[in-house]
Amino acid sequence: MSPQDEPAQENPLSASFLATVSNDPGVYQMLGQREVLYVGKARDLRKRLAQYAHYSGPAHSKTAVMLSHVRRVECILTTTEKEALILEASLIKRHRPRYNVILRDDKNYPLIKVSTQDTWPRVSVTRRRLRDGNRYFGPYAAPGAMRATLQLLYAQFPLRHCRTMRQRERPCLNFQMGRCLAPCAGKVDKAGYDRMVAAVLAVLEGKVDQVRHDLEERMQAAAAALAFEQAAQYRDQLKALAATTEQQVVAAGHSLDQDVFGLHRQDASVGIALLFVRGGLITGAQQFFLADPIGEDGAVLAQALLQYYSPYRQPPRELLLPCGLDDEALLVERLAELREGPVSLHYPQRGKRMQLMRMATANAAQLFSEEARKEAAWQTLAQAMRSKLKLARAPEQIECLDISNLQGKQAVGSLVCFVHGEKEQRRFRHYRIRGKDTPDDYAMMREVLERRLEKGKVTQNLPDMLLVDGGKGQLQVAVEVLGRFGLVQEIDLVAIAEERAGEGEKLFRPGRKDAILLPAHSPILLYLMRIRDEAHRFGINFHRRLRGREHLHSELDQIPGIGPQRKKQLLKSLGSVRRIREAGVEELATVPGIGPELAAQISRQLQQSGPLNAQKEKGKSK
Repeated sequence: MSPQDEPAQENPLSASFLATVSNDPGVYQMLGQREVLYVGKARDLRKRLAQYAHYSGPAHSKTAVMLSHVRRVECILTTTEKEALILEASLIKRHRPRYNVILRDDKNYPLIKVSTQDTWPRVSVTRRRLRDGNRYFGPYAAPGAMRATLQLLYAQFPLRHCRTMRQRERPCLNFQMGRCLAPCAGKVDKAGYDRMVAAVLAVLEGKVDQVRHDLEERMQAAAAALAFEQAAQYRDQLKALAATTEQQVVAAGHSLDQDVFGLHRQDASVGIALLFVRGGLITGAQQFFLADPIGEDGAVLAQALLQYYSPYRQPPRELLLPCGLDDEALLVERLAELREGPVSLHYPQRGKRMQLMRMATANAAQLFSEEARKEAAWQTLAQAMRSKLKLARAPEQIECLDISNLQGKQAVGSLVCFVHGEKEQRRFRHYRIRGKDTPDDYAMMREVLERRLEKGKVTQNLPDMLLVDGGKGQLQVAVEVLGRFGLVQEIDLVAIAEERAGEGEKLFRPGRKDAILLPAHSPILLYLMRIRDEAHRFGINFHRRLRGREHLHSELDQIPGIGPQRKKQLLKSLGSVRRIREAGVEELATVPGIGPELAAQISRQLQQSGPLNAQKEKGKSK
């Protein structure tokens, strides 16, 4: 059947479909062939979808382009609009739809935690802020600032380091190095320890005047008592305190915690900048660039807030925003739930808050010059690649395939994707090899390529360029597979072979007999090596996990009487399979759920399998 004879695609937002949609609140998902294109919520689902059905905006607008790819629409009813808000955010994070606002940098920045709920508190780093009564400071977007703060706290305020506090007869090495007060060995009284905890909290809160005054008094008193060594310690603490506070930026004349959002729009793109203000001090910043988001500024910012905050990244007491938000009342209610306390939104017009807003907006605007420089650099590199490698098209999307296996076992294919010169991790894929369990890189590569291209043709998601790890043999396999799918003219192929015997990295192209040799410092070669190395890393990490799982399975799960719970107890008590093998029968019998009879059986079977496994590993290493 020719394309002209194919039946016309039924309108997914036809009047007959809209007649089946409820007027209740809920979430709608617009889907293409196999992927979710957009997720939205509505107080009245039928009314909202009818707006899309009668959309009359420019044909080149993002909404029009999205609607042209929609093949069907799915609706999920909710009891309330607030439930729809929460479900929408959850679905966006799960599916990462192409046309929704996606915050690319969604990692949690580290926090400094002081475990004030413990009898003997300690300072540690965490990425989760819990409502557990302990004190949290941050987030720290700049690792250097956090390391400088921790270095001061660890060196000058020697609280305990150990995770679990238990009584000891002798203190550990940290006490001898002057890095711990050794409460575990009774070397410090509770009042003295609590004074040091209070000093740590004051430093983290930025209230250093009282700490400085106390240290100066103690230094002078120690010097008057001729305790010069102790006086020198106080002097060093004062110097470190001064060095740290010099780098702190005073943001306001208060001690509130605030997140300050700045937004700048240029054409269809939006830049969002976030300043972290903690205790009146700017502790860090974060930026997000949205190339072409759907919606006005209020809708875009509301979606960004819903994505950014979570139970593990809670909002502070106060948010400063540049514009009003869509569904503001619902959003405030949701943020208050995440914080487990009130959250207020402010739209500053003057004063200190307005100064912070201007700073955040300037950071958002700066994103565009950075993106412009990045885009210019990428276009230069892309054109150089196209010219040097004789590509048919600009390599905007490059995918690289790598095969990882150990004598054919636990074989996996790893596929990484780079778009406009940057990693696109949501498109990274692992493939478990199904067809071969013997060493055959060509057959494994053929299987992975067939699976990738088969799905890519259905979803209309294919790379501009495919980079394979290997030489002429791997390149020929890729050419054959592309030919079978009729994609030889659609995808450029390049193979990269690792350096051997000082010959340098070699690049191969179909139809060219000789390798392409580029200088070691060539930006093109360095970029392709970066992609290849990323595929190596991605594949090897998964391969190692599979090996570890099989090792645990073959060692413990083959022992009669050892189920999941007993295996868990063994590993929890003894730490590793090696330690279990080395343990005696009496020690094994002390593990909960393991009696003398089962302990003897475990020891006997592991001793029998141990030398054999060691011999296998030795043979593999050769």
